[in-house]
Amino acid sequence: MLENGILGLGPYPKKGEEDPDLINAGKETVTLAPGAAVFGSEESFGMIRAGKINLTILGAMQVNMYGDLANWFLPGKVKGMGGAMDLVSQPHRTKVVVTMEHVDKKGRPKIVKDCAFPLTGFRCVSRIITDLAVFDVDHDKGLTLIEKSKETSVDEIKQKTGAPFEVARDLKDMED
Repeated sequence: MLENGILGLGPYPKKGEEDPDLINAGKETVTLAPGAAVFGSEESFGMIRAGKINLTILGAMQVNMYGDLANWFLPGKVKGMGGAMDLVSQPHRTKVVVTMEHVDKKGRPKIVKDCAFPLTGFRCVSRIITDLAVFDVDHDKGLTLIEKSKETSVDEIKQKTGAPFEVARDLKDMED
């Protein structure tokens, strides 16, 4: 796994074993897996720009039904684009997967018809994974629900999703 200049990212450290010099893009302490390599983030972004990395996994504030991504600016709170704009600028070379909570802290959908926040990338997300569901994204046709949490009904997912979606014929339960 590549994380902001670490190839071979390990698990989160145990309490008391944190190294303040080993942090991820979210400023969390991390560990290195055996054989890991550490390099400048400019090199990791160079690998992405050159098409050497074929999967990018990001968090998001919102994703719309056609794969537009908003994850860099939350009015009044979060500022700074980070590197995500670079990561999603070449979706033809890199598959972009978003992992996030299905709703925000106020219970509002994070999967929407139209993003209300400034866009990080246009039609760049190809899959959305939340705590409730997994959607494939077709940049022209929209969302298809392909997996759901075992404890969650399709009706509940519809209520908590701010955009229409199709349900796959072979809808599966998410594995633990």
